Amino acid sequence: MQESARTILTCSCEGTMPLDADALGHAGAAGRPAHQLCRAQLSSFRAALGAFDAVTVTCTQEAPLFAEVAEAEGFDGALDFVNIREAAGWSEAAAKAGPKMAALIAMAGVAPAPFETVSLESEGVTLVLGRDAVAVEAAQLLAEVLDLTVLLLPGAEVTPPRRAIFPVLQGRVRAAQGHLGAFELTVDDYAAPAPSSRSRLEFEATRDGAVSRCDLVIDLTGAPPLFSADALRPGYLRADPRDPVAVARLIARAQGMVGTFDKPKYIDFRADLCAHSRNRITGCTRCLGLCPTGAIEPAGDSVAIDPLICAGCGQCAAACPTGAASYALPRVEALALKLRAGLRAWYAAGGQGAPVLLLHDDDHGAALIDAAARFGRGLPAHAIPVQINDAGQVGPEVFAAALAWGAGAVRVLTKARPAHPLDGLEETLALMEVISAETGYPAEVCGLIQTDDPDVLEAALWRDPVPARVGRSSFLPPADKRGLLTLAMAEMNRAAPDPTRQIDLPAGAPFGAVVLDRDACTLCLACVGVCPTGALGDNPDRPMLRFTEAACVQCGLCAATCPEDAITLAPQIDFAAWEAPKRVLKEEEPFACTGCGKPFGTRSSIERVMARLDGHWMYSGLDGEKRRELMTLCDDCRTERVVIAGFDPHEKTH
Repeated sequence: MQESARTILTCSCEGTMPLDADALGHAGAAGRPAHQLCRAQLSSFRAALGAFDAVTVTCTQEAPLFAEVAEAEGFDGALDFVNIREAAGWSEAAAKAGPKMAALIAMAGVAPAPFETVSLESEGVTLVLGRDAVAVEAAQLLAEVLDLTVLLLPGAEVTPPRRAIFPVLQGRVRAAQGHLGAFELTVDDYAAPAPSSRSRLEFEATRDGAVSRCDLVIDLTGAPPLFSADALRPGYLRADPRDPVAVARLIARAQGMVGTFDKPKYIDFRADLCAHSRNRITGCTRCLGLCPTGAIEPAGDSVAIDPLICAGCGQCAAACPTGAASYALPRVEALALKLRAGLRAWYAAGGQGAPVLLLHDDDHGAALIDAAARFGRGLPAHAIPVQINDAGQVGPEVFAAALAWGAGAVRVLTKARPAHPLDGLEETLALMEVISAETGYPAEVCGLIQTDDPDVLEAALWRDPVPARVGRSSFLPPADKRGLLTLAMAEMNRAAPDPTRQIDLPAGAPFGAVVLDRDACTLCLACVGVCPTGALGDNPDRPMLRFTEAACVQCGLCAATCPEDAITLAPQIDFAAWEAPKRVLKEEEPFACTGCGKPFGTRSSIERVMARLDGHWMYSGLDGEKRRELMTLCDDCRTERVVIAGFDPHEKTH
C-alpha cells in the first residue's frame, strides 16, 4: 500500500477548549475541528479511515473507542493519538496554547522505533516468606492457584494448619538471586516441622545452606527486602504483614503470576563499543554503580546486562559515553527527532518566547498533568509535555539537543520519592550546569521537578517564558549515540548566548583530552592497543601517536596501561579540537637498520638502549661489540646474523 498524507482529526471536546486554526494548520491539521468527534461526529472518523493510511486523533481519553471502530472498519494503516486537552486546552492559558498544540501534534507524527521483548516463564512455584500466621493465611488463599511452600523465620509462633495442604518450613534467607521464573535462594537454619507439633509448630534439627528454587517469591517477613530496588524486581512481591490492605493487594497480584510474561528489552548493548576493560585493566565503570537492580556485571573486556532483571531505568544508557549501552524505549535518536519536530512546530506556529520541555513518565507524570488540568490552572502555554519511559533515560545529549533546537529550559518530572535512585540523572544535570554556565545559558536551564502535588508542578512552571534566542540549530540527529552527544554539544554551543571554545569539566565527564609527557613517552603504542574508541591512533609509516579529542571518553585505559606513566587525563570540551583533524601528540624519526636500511623502532629508543648498555660486562670486548651491533638490526637481519654466522648472543664471554 502506498503511503498517503497523514490526516489529523481535531476536536474542541464539546467546546471546552479553544483551538487556534492557524497554529494547528502549521502542524498539518486541516479542516474544521469537530465538536464531539467521539459521539455525534464519529462518522468523520470513519470517513478518514477510508481515505488515509495514517490518522492522528487529538484525543487520548476515547482512544479505546476509536481503536475499536478502526478494527471494525478493517483499517490497517497507522492510527495514533495525542493529548491536546489536558496537556494544552484545559488551562488558564488555553487561548495562547495554539503553538503548543502544534508542537504536540508534530511530535505525535514521529513514528516510534520498534523494540525487542524478552519472555519470563512462571509455572506458579512459589515461596512465601513470613514471620507469623499472616504468611500461612496468605498461602491458604493462594493454594488453589499456586504451588506453594511457606518458609517461616526461626522463632515464629504459628499454630499448625489442620491439613498440610502445602509445606510449612523454617529458615532464614542468606542470599537471593534471580527473577520471575528463575529465583534461587540460599537458606540457613532450615528445618522441617515435627508432625507432632501441637499448639505451635515445632521444628526438627536445622541445617545451613539449603537451596530453594522457585518462580515467585512472596515476602511477608516485614524485614528489609532481599533485593535492591525491590519494587522493580519481576516476581518478587513484598508487603508489610501488619498492613492488611497491602497484603490483600499482594494476594490479588500474585494470583495472576502464572504463565508467560513479555517485558521490553530496555537496553540495546554492543560489547565491542564497551570501554570497561582491556587486558584485565579496568577502565570505564560508569554504568556499574548506577543500576538499581544489579542487572549489570563485569564480563571480561565489557559488561553484561541481564535483560530479565533490567527494569528500564535507563541510567546506564544515559551515562554510557561510547553508546555501547543505548536505550530502546525509545531509542535516543527517536526521542531527539520528536523534540526537534515539536520545537520546530512551536516556532513555526508563532510561539512566543522559548518553550519549556517537561519530560515525564506515563504512570506518575501524566496523572499529575491531568490533575492540574482538571482541578487547577493547568500547564502554561509555554510548557510542552513530552512523555518518556523513565526519567533516568535522559542523558546529556537530550538536554544539549533540546537547547540547541531552541528550548528555553528542560525539566524532568519525577515522584517525590522515586522508585529508584536518580544518581545518574543528577550527575547529568550537574554536568549540564557547568556546560550551560560556560556558554551563557540561564541558571538551572536544565532541572529536576520532584513532586507528587499538581499545585507544586504548576508553581514550578507558571513563570514567564524565556525570551526566544536569535540563534537556533536545525541539525538532524545521527543514529549513533556518541555522534549525537558530540554533535548536540557542538550545536548547543553554536546556538548559545555566549559561545565558547573550551570548557573545563569535572572528573568523570565523558569528554576530554589526553595529556602526554613527551619526554617519558617511548612510543611503545600500548595505549593505542587498548583505546576502545580509536581516539588514540598510530601511523603505520612512521613512529607516531595521534589523538582525536572528539572520540575520547576519558575511560582511563590508556593512562592505566602506559608503562612509563606518561599519560594523564584532562576532562574538558575543546570545540575547536573536535573540529580539527587528528592531532599528533608525539612523533620521531624511525631508526634505520644498519644491515638493510629498513626503518624499525624509534631513534630515541635505540639510542636510549645503547646508552644503558655502556659499561655492561656482556657488551664489552669483541663479543660485546657483536651483541651491541645486534641491537641496531631489524628482526630479519638479527635472525640472519645469529643463524648464518653461528653467533650465540647469550654465550658468556671469557
